[in-house]
Amino acid sequence: MKVGIDVGVYGALATPENILGLAKFAEERNYHSIWLADHIVFPSKVKSRYPYSPTGDFPAPGTDPLMEPIATMGVLAGATTKLKIGTAVLVMPYRNPVLLGRMLATYDVFSGGRIVLGVGSGWMEEEFKAMQTVDFAARGAVTDDYIDIFKKVSGGGEVVHESPHYSLDAVKCYPGSVQQPHPPVLIGGVSNRALRRVAEKGDGWISVSLAPEDIPERMGRLSDLCDRNERKLDDLWLCHKLFISIGTAQLDLAGGRKMGTGSPEEITEDLKRLRDRGYRSVIFRYPEFNAAEQTRQFDVLADKIMPKI
Repeated sequence: MKVGIDVGVYGALATPENILGLAKFAEERNYHSIWLADHIVFPSKVKSRYPYSPTGDFPAPGTDPLMEPIATMGVLAGATTKLKIGTAVLVMPYRNPVLLGRMLATYDVFSGGRIVLGVGSGWMEEEFKAMQTVDFAARGAVTDDYIDIFKKVSGGGEVVHESPHYSLDAVKCYPGSVQQPHPPVLIGGVSNRALRRVAEKGDGWISVSLAPEDIPERMGRLSDLCDRNERKLDDLWLCHKLFISIGTAQLDLAGGRKMGTGSPEEITEDLKRLRDRGYRSVIFRYPEFNAAEQTRQFDVLADKIMPKI
């Protein structure tokens, strides 16, 4: 199993020094990958419910730093040499898919084929309104459409596209990405719609905030959907995102111990169970705001947990 770190582009630690420092730390400690979440602005008034918190509150104040992830990805591609660099996840409807495809193809060329696109359809209606992109209610269909365009454009060559949401006359896209036919596209989310998107369009799946007892049902449904689309679950890059807390157990949405929290032994067993379910990798994010403790926890993860999985 491969282990990656979310470098934290929002929150009190989202400074150039901390983000670059964590990326270089990850490379020095032989982590597999670094990942970036996605927000562009924090509206002053937010009524939308954050889906990964028991209270529905977003975990960082809107006055904390927020680095745009695609711009940050370019910086990190130049600051590292081995790590995969991915989004976990990018809100696909926020960005023009032709521009996104050319940007990530460029990063893939400069980095020697290290870019991964994790995508989702988004949850914060107020941010959609601030971006003035697509209507919030249409985000699912637009996400599907934009994924198709991204694949074509990033892969390179002459591209055309016609759909209800985007009309693209023939354009030439050179060079294509190093990774062919395009950089891997991992689909984020655990809803039925997200799983359908994985089976229909994804090279992999990024799950988050699943209780251990819920994983078999979701995995079984994904397997069935893959069968319907003449695909194999074993061919997908299955990745789970966890919020790390070594030494202090925390509660998940169902009231049990949240995976990725507790003793090193408990977290090791969490990862072994994920591995046994078919997951190829995990992403850890440190959700608090103490840089020294963040480094300590990722040191413990590298020294005491990763060698056992």
